[in-house]
Amino acid sequence: MLKRHKIDIEKKEYLNYKIQLMREEHPTMGVRDLYFKINSICIGRDRFEAFCKENGYYIRKHKVFRGTTDSSGVIRFENKIKDIKVTDINQVWQSDITFFYVANRFYFITFITDAYSRVIVGYNVSNHLITEETTLPALKKAIKFRVGKIPKKLIFHSDGGGQYYDKDFLKLTKKYDMVNSMCKHPWDNGIAERVNGVIKNNYLKHRNIRNYDDLIKEVDRTVYLYNYEKPHIKLKRLTPIMFEKSITLQKQEKTQNLGKIDVLKNKKTIKIS
Repeated sequence: MLKRHKIDIEKKEYLNYKIQLMREEHPTMGVRDLYFKINSICIGRDRFEAFCKENGYYIRKHKVFRGTTDSSGVIRFENKIKDIKVTDINQVWQSDITFFYVANRFYFITFITDAYSRVIVGYNVSNHLITEETTLPALKKAIKFRVGKIPKKLIFHSDGGGQYYDKDFLKLTKKYDMVNSMCKHPWDNGIAERVNGVIKNNYLKHRNIRNYDDLIKEVDRTVYLYNYEKPHIKLKRLTPIMFEKSITLQKQEKTQNLGKIDVLKNKKTIKIS
């Protein structure tokens, strides 16, 4: 009896330690995600969530809606993602520019996200809203992240901000034969808006960011955590990078199986002849 009681105490101490450790890296991660992330514990999901409730690990979520661009009255590209189903990596990239307030001034962060895998493929932190400091370097990073292997007709979707139809930006999308697409309302660019909110409200605002250099370092760190460590419900509790690897593996297995079928067909043809 005493031994069992001691084990229960040790298990609770271990849970507290692991949850606190995870919360240092992911300050607003939900308890359900914490459960799946801390997968080495011998405790059921309901008991784990009850433990979190008893120990104050539940997080209240606050929604903040604010934009960085006024897209009214500008010429937009047609919304190419309105009626399509995204079924693969590098089919649609969604992008938006958001702001972050540090030391009495605004800085700007541009994100480019793969709409299927939720991987942040490109991003940039900037002092100003000009194309050369926002969308252009973010897109260059996205292309580098994909090692230049961009399928033709990849849809690049954004709001109607001028940084997305600047001549230098369009020159780069044309070079890689991307299809430019724009939305009229923020909710038509939902994935990009959601990424903005998660990065800012769930991570950056919990960091000790005192200046521009701190912001750059924390955005670098947070994008890594988001891509490699944060599980997503819509990705079957996998991280974005893990999800992409699983998709790649499935494609490789499918190709190998098709190759085996072709070999068998060729053998049958030889026997018949």
